[in-house]
Order: sequence, then structure tokens, then C-alpha cells
Amino acid sequence: MFTVAIAGRPNVGKSTLFNRLIGQRHALVDDRPGVTRDRREATAYIAGVPIKVIDTAGLEEAAKDSLERRMVEQSTLAVDEAHLCLFVIDGAAGLNHADRHYADWLRMKDKPVILLVNKCEGSRGDDGYMEALTLGFDDVIMISAEHNEGMGELYDVLLARQDIYEKAEGHLSVEAQKALDDEGNEIPQLQLAILGRPNAGKSTYLNCLLGEDRMLVGPEAGITRDAIATDWQYKGQPIKLIDTAGIRRRSHVREKLEKLSVSDALRALNFAHVAVLMMDANIALEKQDLAIADVIIKEGRPLVIALNKWDEVKDKDAVLDEVQYQVNKILQQIRGVPIITISALKGVNTDNVIDAALELYKTWNVRLPTAKINQWLKDAESKHLPPLGKNKRRIRLKYITQGNTRPPTFTLFANRPEDIPKSYRRYLVNDLRSVFGLDGVPIRMMFRKSDNPYG
Repeated sequence: MFTVAIAGRPNVGKSTLFNRLIGQRHALVDDRPGVTRDRREATAYIAGVPIKVIDTAGLEEAAKDSLERRMVEQSTLAVDEAHLCLFVIDGAAGLNHADRHYADWLRMKDKPVILLVNKCEGSRGDDGYMEALTLGFDDVIMISAEHNEGMGELYDVLLARQDIYEKAEGHLSVEAQKALDDEGNEIPQLQLAILGRPNAGKSTYLNCLLGEDRMLVGPEAGITRDAIATDWQYKGQPIKLIDTAGIRRRSHVREKLEKLSVSDALRALNFAHVAVLMMDANIALEKQDLAIADVIIKEGRPLVIALNKWDEVKDKDAVLDEVQYQVNKILQQIRGVPIITISALKGVNTDNVIDAALELYKTWNVRLPTAKINQWLKDAESKHLPPLGKNKRRIRLKYITQGNTRPPTFTLFANRPEDIPKSYRRYLVNDLRSVFGLDGVPIRMMFRKSDNPYG
């Protein structure tokens, strides 16, 4: 796919432009510089034509081995990967030494560059535009990404460049890149979100799967801010891996930027099919881990628990037994959650997490035959009779249907559903899970009053 990288010094509006191009507020935007850290990718559809857009961290001078230096290295990789670069400057502030330095740097890359003079709403950026012409780029466009001004001209240039790319030899169409099964049908993409507390190893795990330093990592907690999605294939199955910011306890989250990061992580969960809860095995299953697990379950998503940094644990049997005990005790509403021990840094058991996620994804989509679940209902009722209702008569369970999947959702009809106690409802859900092998996924069972045929 034709790929465009957005580059420039910090706080010139790169993420705002990224959101404008893709038509969604995916990248975090704030007035302070340096909000973006990882390179973020998404597909923009311009006049129906797909174009891959990469948002990058601001280009700036940074000390060796610092977080800022690693951010610049990620931006450099994005520019190298792209077919075209959108070089953004602040038209209201005018050129500075950093803009000129990075203009020379981009020229050395020998890559097509479109110079965008941003923040030019009204006549605000006229002086900045005149200065921008001195940089010597062929394509110079005045825009205001925030106010959607000048974007039409940018779209025309992007479509012209994309058309040249389409006609180039060796171009692989979007259709050819799709994963197909043996019958030629497209395989649906699994969306897998990685969540957890800060510094649990989420980004390290994704880098291990991808085999490259795709995500920023380091000893500093809270490096990841945006939810970063990356397309990947595993044994022929297309997967969208979503790295998210670490989620701390709500009482500890005070800064606006961290609130935005946590909100972005939870939004990623809304679009995910399966969630991996990454834990540091040295301090596994703290209260915050359970809070995150509870959010995942309430969203109706299957859950895989990955105990990372397992190579650092000394008494492995004791830790694993304690985690399994706590999970079974506290997360009773989702029995059979797979617990995988891994070392993301050393690449140990990392594929086992994906295998477990794929199995849960199948279970999450299962639809049971109506005849079989009604036979199960009779058997469950015979094993454990329903209690008496408030009228001192036995509650009668009539029939059950599966109304939905993702997660499996059932409606059970009874003569007095309001009198069925929570304990008996739990019994029915757990027995259904056990009989049909629905471990690891949430089950929703609703109770409705059956119609009176003589009413």
C-alpha cells in the first residue's frame, strides 16, 4: 500500500494532521510538545483510495541512550519505510533552525517530500509560507489541519503520487495482500488488545512477536501513550495487534495526558475481539490487575492472562499456584481463563499466548444448536431443581435460546424469572460453560417471563 509518513519538529500539528487524514481522532493531541512517542499507523481513504499514513514523534536533538533518542529513531524508521514524506512546519511561528536542519536531513533521504505549512488559518501563516519557499521543496502547501483548510490541495497531490505508485512495477494490490482460506474466502482479522499496568512488558512483547523494535521500550514506566495498532499474520491468520498505555489506579491518574492515554486504551478494548492482560510475574495479580480484568469481562471480551518476566521468578510453582487460586476465586464469572507464563525479552512461550487467544476467539463466536441447549436445560434442571418462588411453588424453566454471539448470549424463559436467585443463575451459567466447553469467555444469560398461552 502507498505509504505516507508525517514528520517535523515537536508541536507543529503532526498528530492533528494524522487525525484529519484518517477522519478519526486516533492520535492523542495536546498543546504540550512531545505527546506522540511511538509511530502510529492507520489507513486514510481519500476519494475511496486507501493510503497508509504514519504519525511520528517530533524530530529533535537528543542525548544518546535517552527516551527522546529512541523516539527519533522510530521516526527515522517511519520515514525510511514510507514512499512519500509530509514535512510539517508551523506557519504561524515561522521557520527556525530545527526546521532548516531537518529539511536538509530529508533531502539526504532522496525521498519525495511535500512541505506543509500548518496553522495557516485565515492569513495567519502568510509570512511563514514565504519563508517556507526558501527551503527549496517543489510542493509547498498552506494548510490548517485543525480547521480543515487547504486539505483539498493536499488530497489532489497525494492522489497523483499514489497513482504513480499504482502503475509502478511490482506493486502489490490491497486485494492481493488479504489472507484467504482454501476456498478463496477472506479470513476475518482478529483484533487483539494488550492491556496491563505500566512497565508490565506489553511493548516488549509486541516487539518480540513482530521481530523488530516496532514499539518504544525502556526501563521508564509509562512510555506508551497512544494505543498503537499493527497488522500481523500468525499461521495464516491476520491479526491486528494493539499495544496500549499502562493503566494505573484511577486515584493515581491526575494529569490530563495520562487520562487521555488510559481513555485511549479502554477505547481500544471496545474494538478488540480478545484481550491479553499482561502482568509482571514478580508482582502479579495486584488489585489493579483485577480491576483491569473486571473491565475486560464487563466488555464481554475473552481474556488471556500472560505472566511476563517469568525467567526472573524464583519460586515458580508457588507463584503460579497463587495466581491460579486468585483467578478462580475472584474471577468466578469467567471460569477457565488461560494463564500463560512467558518472557517477552527472551522470546519464551510468546506464541502460546496467541494460540490461546485464537482458541478463545473461536469459542467467543460459537453458536449452539437450539435443540442441544434445550436438552441441556432439562438435564441441568433434573440435576438441580429450581427453588420455590415467592408463591411457594416450584419455578418452572420453559426453554432457552441463543440470541447472539461475541460473547455467547442466551435468553432463558421461565414462569417467574424474577424469583430465580443469583445462586441458581450462577449454577446454570457454570453448568452451561462446563457442558459446552465455553471456558475463558464471558457468558451472558438473560431471564425472561414466558408468555401465558391462556392470557
